[in-house]
Amino acid sequence: MVKKLKAIAAGASDNQLAGTIRDSAQQIWLAGLGAFGKAQEEGVKVFDALVKEGKTLESRTRKFAEAGVGAVKNPFAKAAGHASARATATWDKLEQVFEDRVARALNKLGVPTNRDIQNLAKRVEELTASVQMLGGGKPRGGARKGAKRAAKK
Repeated sequence: MVKKLKAIAAGASDNQLAGTIRDSAQQIWLAGLGAFGKAQEEGVKVFDALVKEGKTLESRTRKFAEAGVGAVKNPFAKAAGHASARATATWDKLEQVFEDRVARALNKLGVPTNRDIQNLAKRVEELTASVQMLGGGKPRGGARKGAKRAAKK
């Protein structure tokens, strides 16, 4: 295009040069309009292709990130499990120490334990049965129920 203009400028009149420049400008204008139209047509296709590629990339990135989180999460879950087990064991020991101390304190105060009350209830049942046998009758069921109620309290 530039060579054509130089050739015309070298051997042409002003009118002919102006016409050639006008024709060239018209062709540039039409080429620009054509490019604009083509860009509009292809722009939608390009945009859709970019959206599709973005979805694919997002999916791959999400899978990669989830795999990374899983790799990091497992050691933390194990550590949390160990810490929880240690804490539970510590609480169990503390509970046992507390129960032992309370039992000793109650024992020093003379408060009988549940086992002591059960043994006494059993002994009362046996003695009641022996007394009734010596008295000539058979043991009554009422004595047993009363002894069981006392043991439960």
